[in-house]
This record gives sequence, structure tokens and C-alpha cells, in this order.
Amino acid sequence: MSKRWGKSYKDKRNWKKYNEELVVRGEFILDLSFADNWMDDLKKMNEGKRGSPFLFPDSFMRWLIIWHQMVDFRSLEGISRVLSKEGIIPYSIDYSTICYRIHNMKPGISMPKFKELELATDGTGLKTSNGGEYRIFRYGDPDAKMKKHVVVVITADVKNKKLIGIEAHIEGPDKSEADVAEEHLKSAKSKGYSVTKFYGDGAFDTNRLFETLHMMGVDPVIKIRKNVAPENIRGSKWRRKEAREYKNKGYKDWAKEKGYGMRWPGTEGIFSAVKRKYGENCVSKSVKSLEAEGFQRFWVYNEMKLYGESKVKHM
Repeated sequence: MSKRWGKSYKDKRNWKKYNEELVVRGEFILDLSFADNWMDDLKKMNEGKRGSPFLFPDSFMRWLIIWHQMVDFRSLEGISRVLSKEGIIPYSIDYSTICYRIHNMKPGISMPKFKELELATDGTGLKTSNGGEYRIFRYGDPDAKMKKHVVVVITADVKNKKLIGIEAHIEGPDKSEADVAEEHLKSAKSKGYSVTKFYGDGAFDTNRLFETLHMMGVDPVIKIRKNVAPENIRGSKWRRKEAREYKNKGYKDWAKEKGYGMRWPGTEGIFSAVKRKYGENCVSKSVKSLEAEGFQRFWVYNEMKLYGESKVKHM
């Protein structure tokens, strides 16, 4: 029995199907279907292009991004040599071209096919220094200037755990999690999606976000900060209304009624899965490359998950 919520957890997952999805994700790493449309993809990419034509299609570069989560750029060159020798691709790619093409690449996210969403947004940090405690203690920290983390903010559908937005930037005051959530919500709406609920922790308790949610017809499930007094809220009557409801009911009753715990599988579950699989250390040096690396890590997880689900539909 859960001491916090007073009820036991019921596991409804189809473990046979889920196990097969995890196995099929391994097939994705060696899925060479990008070679089938190699010349057609290049023809589209080079149409109207000035200067030297592309020699490698974006589909191949996205496949290399997946492998880059496990090996470095020079190893990617080695992999391409083997593919070229086996006649799978016409020629191998060199280290410099790999760096130029994928170092700062942010591929488009595969959006879900269903149109009604319940979204949650949250952020996490990735380390920019790989030095262990002993190394720093013994030799000092050569990366002291890069101690700031890469902040990755994701927005996902909580019921189906589908990513619909990824934002990666170096930590700082420039962009808050609430600002990113607003961008992702507006982007989803512009693509024809209907957002019914939005879940967020105290970081999303802002006047602007509550006004945006009301304007879009989205039900807010946002935890009100402890130091907020409803009578002192100015600038958003909708936030003031939600704050009064939250204070009157208390956190436990409010959370149970609103289903606040649903935000966990949509965001924290994805954070946990990505860090367990690919780690939380970044190896890039420049700001732009660090941001792209953080974006790519979550993009790869989402693509592999969708691939597994598409191959194991009925079980």
C-alpha cells in the first residue's frame, strides 16, 4: 500500500508486447532502409542548390546520429567504410563531413498520429564536464568555465509518452521552462492538435502561461507555489481562480482530483529512460554543439521508441 496515496499500484502494462518493442529497437540500429532511396533523396536535396552538391542524404545523417549516441565521430567513419565495402552505400563518408553535417543538426520530431493531447512539460540537466571527483581533486578542473549544464526541456503527451517538443540550451536566465512550454503548446496547435490538459510543477505557475492556456481552452493542472497568496495575484484572474481552488482543497485532494501524478510518466519517465540508456554527460565543446547534442539524445530515444511500437502493433 502506498503511504502517500493510500492505494496499491496496479500494473496494466502488456509486458509481452513491451518486451518485444525493446528487442525491436535493437533492429532500428541496423535498419539500412535509408540506402533504398539514396539517389532519390539526394536529387531532392540538390535541386536548385548552388555550389557543391550534397553527397550524403539527410536520412543517412540521421542514422549516423543514432550511432553517435554509442560511438564517436571517427568510429562513424569506420562504420561507413564497411557499408561502402559491402556495396550498401556508394562511398564512405569522412570525419570532417560527419562533423559538418551532424554536429549541430536538430532533426524534426515525428509527431503522433492522434490529434487530442494531454501535455506535460519539464526540464532536466545534462553535464558538460566528464571529470570524475578524483580527477578534479587531484588535477583540478580544466573545464571549470563550462560547468554550466545543458538544460533540456521536453513536452510530451502523458497518456502515450510521445514527445512533441524538445528545447536544449545552456542554463541561464534567458529562457524559462514556462516560456518553452508556451512555444510547444502554440506549435502543437498550429499543427492541428487539440490540447485538452497541461500538467506542470511550480515552475509553470506564471500569469502569462495561465492566460495562454485559457486562451487556447486548455485545462491547467499546475501546482501552485507554496508562497503564493491568491488575494495578492495580479495580472491573471485565471491564475488567481486556480490558486484559490488549490489552497481551498489542499495539495493532496487537488492532486487526486486533477490527476496531477500523470505528469510523471510523460516527462520524468522519459528523462530516466534517456539517461539510463545514453548517460547524462555531453562531450561537445561549443555552446551550439552542446545544445544540438542534448536535443539529439532525446530525439534518438523518441525515434527508437516509435520504431519499436510501429513494428509491434498487435500482440
